[in-house]
Amino acid sequence: MSQLRLNPLTGRWVTIALERAARPADLDTRHLPVETGPPRPCPFCPGNEETTPPALEAYGAAGQWLVRIVPNLYPAFDGSEPMTVVHLGPVWDEAPASGLHEVLVLSPAHDRELPDFDDLQAGLVMAAVRDRLEAHARHAAIRYTQVLVNHGREAGASLEHPHGQLLGMPFVPGELTEELNGFARFTDGPCLLCAALTTEFEAGRRVVLDDERVAVFCPFWSGSPYEMLIVPKTHSAHIARSAPQDVAAVGHALRTALDRLRRCVDDPAYNVVFHTAPHHERDARFHWHLHVLPRIASVAGFEQGTGVLINIVPPELAAQTLNAGRRTEASGVTALQG
Repeated sequence: MSQLRLNPLTGRWVTIALERAARPADLDTRHLPVETGPPRPCPFCPGNEETTPPALEAYGAAGQWLVRIVPNLYPAFDGSEPMTVVHLGPVWDEAPASGLHEVLVLSPAHDRELPDFDDLQAGLVMAAVRDRLEAHARHAAIRYTQVLVNHGREAGASLEHPHGQLLGMPFVPGELTEELNGFARFTDGPCLLCAALTTEFEAGRRVVLDDERVAVFCPFWSGSPYEMLIVPKTHSAHIARSAPQDVAAVGHALRTALDRLRRCVDDPAYNVVFHTAPHHERDARFHWHLHVLPRIASVAGFEQGTGVLINIVPPELAAQTLNAGRRTEASGVTALQG
């Protein structure tokens, strides 16, 4: 079983998950032997359902699923044991890594990525996320669920078939705690991201998509090239408690944002990170959102050592690039001319 170990320097928990070392690495050729045997059948393609644990949920007609959720064979979080911290020494604290770890198979098509989805498929993915968050919230040991999509080896994907993951954990992770604190500190209006939407629309320089229910923009504080935030316009702390129309609209916006990114930056690796309020959080100031984080620039020693990111593509230029659709080389970075 995985363990949680507390880093006393940062106050953040680290998950020790030895079982995950046995995962296949379809995209990471550095770990493949020189000679390999016959290719394995993809466990997420239709017809190979017996290679995964039984589905927790499936969406679509009987026998013709469109979205499928299965338990992860190599879970980082597993079990229902309460999070009881054991003090092993002056700087050693550990706890069981209880929780749930699930795989969200985004499509039956092996080579059909999120940017290729139609409205139905994008909406079904978001409906599945919403439903699983509701299910996770009913587990007493789970305080927060991280939803994510990794695309490409550089972003941590281990299988080519498009899929996401849901990790229900027994604590609120540090990144969410920092965001919660940011919302709590903000006093210049009802909500930090509602204010960000208003000011970005007024500035008009970093907005990538704006429709009735959702907006996409390259945030003023972008720490990496072509970083985007996807924010529903109706304020809600929890994805699971949002109107189905708003949840589906975010899925459509995510599809469109990733399609623009692929057209402009040669299909980069990326992470999509869902941030929603912790399951039992009652403070309504939080506003759920998605981070789109392309893996274009490497994170080197300075960033690792200080936590200070260096972004070589200003968000204003990134938004211009994403909105225009034609690439040209300018000042050493990929830019667009409108």
